[in-house]
Amino acid sequence: MIASSATFEGPVLDTSSVVRRLSKLDRFLPLWIFAAMALGIALGRVFPGIGAALDRVQVAGVSVPIGIGLLWMMYPVLAKVRYESIGAHIGDRKLLGTSLVLNWMIGPVVMFALAWLFLPDLPHYRDGLVLIGLARCIAMVLIWNSLACGSAELAAVLVALNSVFQILTYSVLGWLFLTVVPHWLGTDTAILQVSMWQIAKSVLIFLGIPLLAGYLTRRTMVARRGEAWYNDSFIPRIGPTALLGLLYTIVLMFAMQGTRILQLPVDVLRIAIPLVVYFFIMFGLAFVLSMKLGFSYPETASLSFTAAGNNFELAIAVAIATFGIASGEALAAVVGPLIEVPALIGLVYVSLWAGRKFFAQQQRTV
Repeated sequence: MIASSATFEGPVLDTSSVVRRLSKLDRFLPLWIFAAMALGIALGRVFPGIGAALDRVQVAGVSVPIGIGLLWMMYPVLAKVRYESIGAHIGDRKLLGTSLVLNWMIGPVVMFALAWLFLPDLPHYRDGLVLIGLARCIAMVLIWNSLACGSAELAAVLVALNSVFQILTYSVLGWLFLTVVPHWLGTDTAILQVSMWQIAKSVLIFLGIPLLAGYLTRRTMVARRGEAWYNDSFIPRIGPTALLGLLYTIVLMFAMQGTRILQLPVDVLRIAIPLVVYFFIMFGLAFVLSMKLGFSYPETASLSFTAAGNNFELAIAVAIATFGIASGEALAAVVGPLIEVPALIGLVYVSLWAGRKFFAQQQRTV
């Protein structure tokens, strides 16, 4: 048993055994991700028109091929959720309250502060980062949470909660952080024009469709074949396809934007630095706060990745619709997920290590 500086009741939570049982796809995922990035950049260089071709048909402001990848990677994760257990998390005000504070009070303020600290002379990139900070994660967080052995049920609840608040507050917070606060600081302001329906449409497509598909799959398959067959046979078959969907999406993202990123390496670096700092600050703050509040490891992991991740498809769609595809705001929004993917993969390993170190005596079966 690994020594622990925090005490929890029950048998050992052994995340190291989970790591040992990972498939090659899971274990070497960082390698595959960097390979997917390289492949995407190569495709963009060999076929310069691929970005425009892929972006020609859009749904809710997102390229259809990218949208297919997002749906593809979310469906297997949502099919794993034990929907019958969600009720226990919905009634936990302490968990949900902590998530709301981290996502809708602390997260936007941290991103705003970092954007102004690192990009005081580049207002367009700064506004793009603010848009990312306001778009709380509803998609890829499910992948990171699953890899880190977080609670699938809690993650589903938090994603749904973020979706509701996103629809209700994104426009208001955008006006506040892009227009009101910069005016208080005596600098140029930006006007954000995005309706609640635009945001709701994005949420309904990229969360609603895979959520409904995952729920119906579990409900019908368990009823026909039983829960044991579903968990032991069906899920192990479709589970790995989520990571294949992730790699597919990364290839397309870099094929569409890789050339532009290579043309502006200094700008991309300046955008990337506050993003990396943001991911680590939010994850670390959420993890430590969750430990102090006595949450279990799966709950802590879910809260931390939900707090650190962002809804890049919404941020990109809003940036392009409001400021134009060639704008600095759009470039910053595009750089966001390209930095987030490797950063949060690194945080998956940090989370598993912290689980072994600080939750060694916790009662929970992964």
